[in-house]
Amino acid sequence: MTATQKRPSRNRQIGAFGEATIAQHLETLGYDIIERNWRIKEGEIDLIACDSQSLLHFVEVKTRSSLAFGDPLEAINRDKARRLQRLALAWLATHHQLGSDFSIDVAAVLLAADGSHTIDFRENIL
Repeated sequence: MTATQKRPSRNRQIGAFGEATIAQHLETLGYDIIERNWRIKEGEIDLIACDSQSLLHFVEVKTRSSLAFGDPLEAINRDKARRLQRLALAWLATHHQLGSDFSIDVAAVLLAADGSHTIDFRENIL
C-alpha cells in the first residue's frame, strides 16, 4: 500500500460487513437489491431493495461489534427515521417513481468476538 492509498478504517470495515450481510439476508428472503449507498447532499440510504410484491424497501443498516454503546437499533431515533423518509422520497422523485409503495426498514448486525453475528431486521418502522 502506497502512502497515498488509505486503508479503510475499522468502523468502515464493520459497516461494510453489516451492509453486505443485510444485502445477502434480503436476497435470501427473495428481495432484489436495486442500489447500495445511494447518496445525495442530505444523506445516504444504505440499501434499496424490491420484494416479490414490488414493494420498495429503503433500509438503514447499523452494525456494532459490541453493545458498549447500546443496541445498534437504538441509533435510529425519530429524527433519523424522518430523514430516511425524506431521502426515500428524494430517491423516488429522482427515479420517477413517486406514488410507488415503499417501506422504511432498519437492520442491525451485532458482531460477536468469535466472528459470528446476529441480524435484527425490522420492516416499516414509520
